[in-house]
Amino acid sequence: MTRPLAAEAEPSAPNAASGRGSLALALLLGAAGAAVVLIAEGKTWAHGRAAFMTVSASGQDITQVPGALALVGLAALLAVFAVQGVGRTVISALLALSGAGAVVSALLALGDTAALDEKASTATSVAHASVSAAGDTGWPWVAVVGAALIVAAGTIALVRGQAWPGMSSRYDRDGAEARSRRQVKPVVDPDRPEDLWKALDRGEDPTEAV
Repeated sequence: MTRPLAAEAEPSAPNAASGRGSLALALLLGAAGAAVVLIAEGKTWAHGRAAFMTVSASGQDITQVPGALALVGLAALLAVFAVQGVGRTVISALLALSGAGAVVSALLALGDTAALDEKASTATSVAHASVSAAGDTGWPWVAVVGAALIVAAGTIALVRGQAWPGMSSRYDRDGAEARSRRQVKPVVDPDRPEDLWKALDRGEDPTEAV
């Protein structure tokens, strides 16, 4: 009779290990992707020349959308463990969409010279100045890669997220165990002195059970 039970219990171990592996991978990809986007956004994305001087613009000067969406994705990555069922699916989709939005916004920033023109006007004190020989650096593409990692984390959460543990279930289980321990009160035998002493040690009045 023990062999069928053991055979039924064996498949759960690989499933649990797979769930933990996908969970760790999603956490790693999501956190790394958000960090890469936020770091890349602070770097120089474009440069050009205006009136014999070089001007440059960072990702934050050109667009702040990728960084904002990266923060949304990071929040969704943390929130995915607080809910289960349909809520987890919705937040996982939000995680993937925030990464996709960051990818699109970073790509749209390529070739955008509005921030360079504004910096050229400030540097030359000439209204509506424009830059020439404008070019992009590699940092927008770094942001695209980071945002793609967020998309990957959201995709993993959508596919494998229902097998992940949740904070609420763990706390509910711990709370139920604690309540069951409180509800089960040891029986005090008045004829056994050791039971009386144990009851006193627990702060109980052993005479109530007599």
